[in-house]
Amino acid sequence: MERLTAEDVDVVRVIYPDLIGTDRARDVLVDHLPSACAHGLAFCRAVYHTSPQGDVVPVAGGLDAGLPDVTVRPALSTLAVLPWEPGVATCLGEVTDPATGAPAPESPRDLLRTVLARCAEQGLRPIVGPELEYFLLEPAPDTATGWRRSPETTGAVYTAGLRADPDNHLLRTLRHLRDLGLGVVTGNHEFDGGQYEINLTHSEALDAADRSFRFKAAVKELARKEGRLATFMAKPFGDAGGSGFHLHLSCDDADHRNAFDDPAGAHGLSATARHAIAGIVAHAPALAALLNPTVNSYKRFGPDTLAPWLIDWGLDNRSAMVRIPPERGAGARLELRLGDASANPYLAVAATLAAALLGIRAGEEPPPPLEGYGYDTARSAVLPTDLSAALDALEADTDLAELLGKDFTTSYLTYKRNEVERFQRHVTDWEFTEYAYHL
Repeated sequence: MERLTAEDVDVVRVIYPDLIGTDRARDVLVDHLPSACAHGLAFCRAVYHTSPQGDVVPVAGGLDAGLPDVTVRPALSTLAVLPWEPGVATCLGEVTDPATGAPAPESPRDLLRTVLARCAEQGLRPIVGPELEYFLLEPAPDTATGWRRSPETTGAVYTAGLRADPDNHLLRTLRHLRDLGLGVVTGNHEFDGGQYEINLTHSEALDAADRSFRFKAAVKELARKEGRLATFMAKPFGDAGGSGFHLHLSCDDADHRNAFDDPAGAHGLSATARHAIAGIVAHAPALAALLNPTVNSYKRFGPDTLAPWLIDWGLDNRSAMVRIPPERGAGARLELRLGDASANPYLAVAATLAAALLGIRAGEEPPPPLEGYGYDTARSAVLPTDLSAALDALEADTDLAELLGKDFTTSYLTYKRNEVERFQRHVTDWEFTEYAYHL
């Protein structure tokens, strides 16, 4: 309190992720911070089960239990002053069940901790490097959605500066994120107009997920301050590509060496790396339910999209679902290109690690690597083509579901199947345009 007061901070914003990775929060006046730490902040548990439209989905432990509380305590070790909000600091919240003191069953951050504990039993410490893309939109009252890409530049992939970013949104955002301590490294304009990519440095898996979660929340907040909208939606426009959430994964062993590197191994990869690749490939259909978590996610997939469509892996091959970058030694790693930007970072990392761990435990070997350009269905199986199929794959993958936890998996499947049902009942603009005037 003394340090915050000396820095002219009088509010602490305590944030935590819900089931879909949206930041839920409460602002706490600094004078009341000791009470918040001692007794916690009460939130309705059903916030985990609340849809983006504000409906409470009937997941067990919410409506059926009378809408009980969870307790959120500030994790002061994560405290940081918001560079763009004078007088405000922010920190993550630890979420527990007030009746038991145990982590809340749906807590994504605690799910990742559980998976990391299983990795530690195997003598492995996962290291993750996140890459996230997003679209920046500006108000457009004359359009159906009310938003348009900002700017509508074309052909500006891998560029920086005013040509693709005429008012320096990216520079401002990079500097604010740096000052918040999120470990951002680089940023550039991406393939489509108004699309940007910002890379975060690699670190231990929980820290990488924390930074990815806070990164998404910060980018959205900064865009709002500019009167614009930043969206991590997988594919917001039919005439543009999608936004990815790529994960670079390696593991340190007990001697702090990269467990994926082996100069004598096939392709310079260790048996541990090959087994991890095999596990991710084997469990890819179920992984899609967590790394591609929305109805919209599956419109990003397809041939010639540079987004995955088939279940495969390759050596420095961007048309593969799993790419092995060319670095070896301390830089040996795999890049999972399956995820889209809408994924909850904690669930994406936890699911990827769980699949890799299952492959390592089983000692599985991957199929031969993809050679040349991919998207050939004669060579590899197709990923789930919609959210419903991915959810079915997750339910059927009992090994992955068991590692993630039965309670979590049941809650997640219930929540997401409700999303599918609501979409199936919704009449879209496309349907009206296609049928109304002719049928």
